[in-house]
This record gives sequence, structure tokens and C-alpha cells, in this order.
Amino acid sequence: MTKESRRLIFKSFLEEEMSKKLNLLFVSILILGALAACSPKAPFTSPDSSRTLSVNGIGRVTVVPNMATINVGVHSEAEVVTDALEANSAQANAISQVLQKMGIEEKDIQTSNFNIYPNDRWNPMTGEVEGRYFAVENTVNVTVRDLSTLGEVLNAVVEAGANSIYGISFNVDDRSAAIAEARDLAIADAKVKAEAIAASAGVKLGEIISISVYESSTPIGFYDGMGGMMAAEMDVPIAAGTLSVVMECNVSYAIK
Repeated sequence: MTKESRRLIFKSFLEEEMSKKLNLLFVSILILGALAACSPKAPFTSPDSSRTLSVNGIGRVTVVPNMATINVGVHSEAEVVTDALEANSAQANAISQVLQKMGIEEKDIQTSNFNIYPNDRWNPMTGEVEGRYFAVENTVNVTVRDLSTLGEVLNAVVEAGANSIYGISFNVDDRSAAIAEARDLAIADAKVKAEAIAASAGVKLGEIISISVYESSTPIGFYDGMGGMMAAEMDVPIAAGTLSVVMECNVSYAIK
């Protein structure tokens, strides 16, 4: 092989290797470009998006309750569990019948608790168990929709056999109007506060960015805390008073 032939072969080899490297570089550039196109772009953030003012508002509306709920309980004890259950059922049925005779609908008389459990009878002198008895507890939740009859209802259930009254709570059957009014007052209160803060800071309020509204509490009820027998002795002078419906809100404004 001549010197010229070797030179031509070597030149061809170099050109082929250079072509391979250029092709590889081109493919790499294409891959990198595709990956860059598929990668998520950083969201554009307005330089003014963080200029916000958040305030809380509160609205309170006073309403007069027109209904009450009471928890009436019957507790019975006997040496034999069936005897305790029979006595308790008789008292509970008597209470239910009295309530219905007074105009309280069956749907407004609902069992909320029922328990049967054994108890040991201890001798305080010897510290030993002398026997066992069974206790039955039955509690019903009663809704009274005519408050003028509430005192009469309490007397009647005690006379019918109730030996405990756990409490009385007052409410209104439809709170939607009071809630709407309290909500409007809360939003108005938030706006007044925002305007005052903006004026003090030397900025102007923009549009509302977000707003949330929620009820902050449930109406406060009355609890007698004295039980059924005491209620019978005092002829149950119950005063319903008033209730407060409270709404709160959080409003975020853009500021200029």
C-alpha cells in the first residue's frame, strides 16, 4: 500500500469519526430541548399579590326563644333485673303518655340514653359484699314547642315518675333569619375595621380576595341543676330569657 493510499484511508476514518460525534451532539441537544419544554414552568407572581389586608368581623343578634328541650330520666333498682326493667318501663311509659296528653307529639319524645347494670351492696361495717342489685336508667329528650306550658310539663313528668331532670336548653325553631342578619353585621363590621386600618396605613382597599363566615357559638341554654324533685317543690318558675346568635367572618382585601 502506497503512502498516498494510507493517507486517504486515515482521512476517511477521521471524517467518519467526526460525523459520528456531530450526530451525537445534535441528538443530545434535541433531548435537552425536549426536557426543558416538558419541565413545569414557575408560576408568574404579580409583585402586588402579597399586598393584602385581612380582618375579622363579628355580628350578634338577640332573639327570643320559642322552644325548649329537657332531658327527663327514670332510675329504677331491684334485686332481680327483670323487676328493675319492668318498673322502669312502667314509669317511662307513664311519662310518655302524660306528655302526649299535654299535646307533645311522639316525634318530640326521643330516648337518648338507656342502661342496665349490676351494683354490689356493701356492708359499711364489715367491708364485705352482702348482695347485688340491678339498676336501670332511661333518659328521654323532650322538645316543648309551647313555652307557656313548660312549667306544667316539668311538674307533670315528675308526678308521673321522673326522678331526674338533667337540664333545660332554649332555642328557636327557625334560626335562619337571625343567622342571615348576624352574618351581614359581621361582614359590615369587617369592612369598617378594614377601612380604618387602611386609612391609618395610608393605603386604599381593593377588591375582596377571600371571605369565610362561620357561627361562633350555639345559643346559651338554661340549666336548673336541681333535679326533678326540687323542680316539683318550686312549681318550676322557668324564665326563657333571650339568646344570642353570633356570626364571625374573616375577609381579605387587596390593598393599593
